[in-house]
Amino acid sequence: MTLDPEAGLFHSAMLRHRSKPDLCGNDQDAPHDAQRGVLPSMTRTSLSIPMPSYGLTKRGTRFLLLAIILCSVLPATFYYREAVRTYFSDHLPPLYEDYREREQKLGHYKDYETRKDVKYLWSANHAHSSGWGNVMQDYVMNALLAHSSGRSFVFDDYIWNPDGSLFTDYNGHLIPSRIPLTALLGGKYNMINFRACTPLTWTVLGVHVSKTFFNKVCPNPTIVRVSEVNDDRMRFDESVPSSYVFEKWLEKLNSIENPCVEIDQKSQPILNTGEIFGHERMLSIWKYLKDSPVSTHWDWSPLIHDAYRRNRHIFVPNAVSTFFQMLVGSTIPENYTNPIPGLLALHVRRGDFENHCVHLGKWSSNWNAFNMFPEFSDKFERPTDGGWGETSEKNMQMYMQRCFPTIDQIVEKVMQVRAESEKPLTHIYIMTNGAPRSQRHVEQKFVVQSLDMLVAQRAEVLIGNGWSSLTSNVVMLRMAHGLLPDSNRFW
Repeated sequence: MTLDPEAGLFHSAMLRHRSKPDLCGNDQDAPHDAQRGVLPSMTRTSLSIPMPSYGLTKRGTRFLLLAIILCSVLPATFYYREAVRTYFSDHLPPLYEDYREREQKLGHYKDYETRKDVKYLWSANHAHSSGWGNVMQDYVMNALLAHSSGRSFVFDDYIWNPDGSLFTDYNGHLIPSRIPLTALLGGKYNMINFRACTPLTWTVLGVHVSKTFFNKVCPNPTIVRVSEVNDDRMRFDESVPSSYVFEKWLEKLNSIENPCVEIDQKSQPILNTGEIFGHERMLSIWKYLKDSPVSTHWDWSPLIHDAYRRNRHIFVPNAVSTFFQMLVGSTIPENYTNPIPGLLALHVRRGDFENHCVHLGKWSSNWNAFNMFPEFSDKFERPTDGGWGETSEKNMQMYMQRCFPTIDQIVEKVMQVRAESEKPLTHIYIMTNGAPRSQRHVEQKFVVQSLDMLVAQRAEVLIGNGWSSLTSNVVMLRMAHGLLPDSNRFW
């Protein structure tokens, strides 16, 4: 009996029963003379003694076939149980009810309800209706500000559509309008894995809490508008480092006695993506971020780690998994902070990103945030003879090669990086918005970008897109975990 893992079905050879002759040499399976209408000859020398048959009865055959079917169907049903549940729920996307329920019952809530020394920061103006890369950047900055000011970070859902709907039509497909943050990010207390921190650090930082819990314990928060701190110079002057903006906000928060602070929902982000993240001045905040638990103890959710284990054979080709491990996820112990030996991760954006690259070229846009560390070997010199919606043909060709490379350009870059790498790069994983490549549950389908980031974070070498916030976030995590700067390359 063999297993075809691609089809998820068992293939079994037909059971054959070979009839055995009786003591007199007669075929037991052959019809007796009486059955043929001929009286048997009952002589002293030719007495037929019937022998017991060892063949399967009709009932036994049916039981055997049923067992084979169950052995084929039950494991597949267990493995794709979320897909089966979704199919019988009118094909609707998941709502992640289990994650949302757990968020409202975190173990430290009872203690926090009675304590008077815990402070909170709720950024009601957090990013939404955008891709996960931009939203994650905003969450990182808000969590860093909360951590640095000694306040508990208040988290909310990853929101694609804030209109209160359960589902949203996106390019003809239904997607969840909002996803609990704990379906993407992990650690015992969400976003940061505080198990790696000391008990003293817990009391200083405070542990993250949900928006629902904040509303319960903070009925009268102090509401701060971003315009109270950020002026036009801080927003638009590229000579003003992001660390200066950050320090001004630390001063503001530390001057507020109310333990409950809320950033006004209608305000612009404190560190606006378009105004600061697309400039080198964003790098000045690295001195606060590089040693913060926000980056050093970042962790992904159990849902993401489960997706990794189920597809470990893709990222670690030499890994051997049994059939059972393929069903429930590989159980092979692994240090998730170590690089995956020989893995080269490529971030290749496709689809509508082509038009975005044209837009970037016309406006002479710079790379994103942490893709611009000066110690990187691949750099980008922003052209000075374009912008404001116009650029030269030469500049546009340069933008397209580095933002939306052709297949030949991708192959050329991969060959160059492999030749220059000090360690052998034996296999490639491509992060793209093309067709899906991995096995995953329905819940994992809508957070698969986090699986890509987990793999790219641990790759031996990454070739990323300099204008991508997703690449920037991966590079930030790689630098925080001490990977060599030259392991971060760009088209």
